[in-house]
Amino acid sequence: MGFVEALLLSLALCVDTLVVSAATAFREKMTYRRGLLMALILGFCQFAFPLVGALIGDVSRAFIESVDHWIAFGLLAFIGGKMILDGIRGEEEEAEEKTPDSHRSLIYTYFLLGVATSIDGLAVGIGLGLDNPMLDVLWIVITIGVVTTLVSLLGVYLGKRNIPVPERTANIVAGLVLIGLGVKILLEHLL
Repeated sequence: MGFVEALLLSLALCVDTLVVSAATAFREKMTYRRGLLMALILGFCQFAFPLVGALIGDVSRAFIESVDHWIAFGLLAFIGGKMILDGIRGEEEEAEEKTPDSHRSLIYTYFLLGVATSIDGLAVGIGLGLDNPMLDVLWIVITIGVVTTLVSLLGVYLGKRNIPVPERTANIVAGLVLIGLGVKILLEHLL
């Protein structure tokens, strides 16, 4: 997977992060310091989940090598299709309603948001682990983590400025990107 593909994958995976960051910053009237903390936690989660998925995929590769490209395609197509349907239906994720009182509960809340926005990354990571050597996967997941952190900071900035994020359109585009990457993986193995 090249840099452009890794960047597109990163952007597709962090659409939820952008929306959650913007909504949380707007609702909580958060400081940029808290926004940075949230962005770092969300970026870490978006790094860790695909990495764990890739390790699972790498271990499983020997057992399912003859169909690994179909599994990678299926996972990416499923997640991409779900994102497109969510975009068409206009389903929105809601952030926590309560503002955390303590620093500990704030970090806990941000980790919960990180887990909620990174679940898709676990499945994508499995596909990456099936189709790529672990050294390649490592720089891909680092790219995902860095891009997610930066996009989350953008979300905080937009939320503090009360600038709306076009979630429906972003979900549809992100879904199309994931399906496109899945098709590319499939074609590389079939042709």
